[in-house]
Amino acid sequence: MSASTTLPRRALIAVTSAQASLFNGKETTGVFISEVLHPFNVLTAAGFEVDLASETGTYTPDWLSQQPDFLAGDDLKAWEDKTSAFRQKIDNMPKAADLDASRYGLFYASAGHAALIDYPTASGLQAIATQVWANGGVVASVCHGPAIFANIIDTATGAPLIQGKTITGFTSEAEDVMGLTAELKAWGQPLVEELAETLGATYKRSAGVWDDFHVVDGRLVTGQNPASASSTARAAVEVFNKL
Repeated sequence: MSASTTLPRRALIAVTSAQASLFNGKETTGVFISEVLHPFNVLTAAGFEVDLASETGTYTPDWLSQQPDFLAGDDLKAWEDKTSAFRQKIDNMPKAADLDASRYGLFYASAGHAALIDYPTASGLQAIATQVWANGGVVASVCHGPAIFANIIDTATGAPLIQGKTITGFTSEAEDVMGLTAELKAWGQPLVEELAETLGATYKRSAGVWDDFHVVDGRLVTGQNPASASSTARAAVEVFNKL
């Protein structure tokens, strides 16, 4: 019997509950909407029951994720329709600590710059990812989502989950391109590339900072940026189906 026949075909998408101002107070960062919506659509289409949760049960939408370049067409409709399946899920999220981690076979950390703030110490979300991994399930992240790995341990080895593994995530170059590096450094948390190095992971990226790019390393699947949210989810489903 394969693991995927015993693992629940149920996924948890983690959502940042943090918010912060950027560009000297001009904009507000929170969760990047498409990084939740795209995996939600992919996983639902693949027959998963999909739940959303944040550390506090709340969220703030990121300013950039609401711009037409990132939110248009059916995505915009799903966001603006407060009765859509997606809005019902994200607007009524439980706190991660109130969930039973054993119900999930797949964990996917969505992001937004704000994830750098709360994910490193999001013990409720981290506990779910830790158990999913320990149970033989799939753990995935996209963009700034690897911030969640700061305190996720592989219970079989006692080492950081990503130690010795290859991951991707939002590039430090992209932070420079956006003119955000100094402000983000002031938050006192490592950027994705820095975290990978600190935890002993190999960081890999595409040549272009906005390319659709993801990395599969066993049961760990990571995507580089918002454009990678769907392909990362599809790859996570493929890995799950082969367990």
